[in-house]
Amino acid sequence: MTATLKAEEQNQLQLVEREEMDDEDDLFEAIDKLINQGINAGDVKKLQDAGIYTCNGLMMFTKKNLTGIKGLSEAKVDKICEAAEKIVNYGYITGSDALLKRKSVIHITTGSQALDELLGGGVETSAITEAFGEFRSGKTQLAHTLCVSTQLPINMHGGNGKVAYIDTEGNFVSFLLALPS
Repeated sequence: MTATLKAEEQNQLQLVEREEMDDEDDLFEAIDKLINQGINAGDVKKLQDAGIYTCNGLMMFTKKNLTGIKGLSEAKVDKICEAAEKIVNYGYITGSDALLKRKSVIHITTGSQALDELLGGGVETSAITEAFGEFRSGKTQLAHTLCVSTQLPINMHGGNGKVAYIDTEGNFVSFLLALPS
């Protein structure tokens, strides 16, 4: 029975991952699509000249900032924003969809049983976890451990994933040099 439940959870996880991959294609809609919504090509060109190339980027601007673009009146900006909202379709998700996404969250081990217990099972995927503390308190060591743990299989409390580590202080290089060969 446990194997059946785990297989069902894995199928749900793959379904959510496939849906997320489909959603990634629609993350950034080109500003050119506004023309299909009845926006003048000249106005779209003005937006591009102002450095706005996606409908998502357009949605980040206030209407006051957009009216500051030469040639865009308040009425035009309202029309442009309405068209962009139709394209971007931020929308809402149902509670069932939110629950399904929540079930796909994996807890990745920190390497410390006590810290994992404190975090409710480890560091959650699909979330931002901030580690802060004084110099030499173990933040970098935790980050390095999570880099390894994330690549472990899920049955070993890993994330079965890939890691991109951005080191702004040069600590990762010294860590790699300290490893025995």
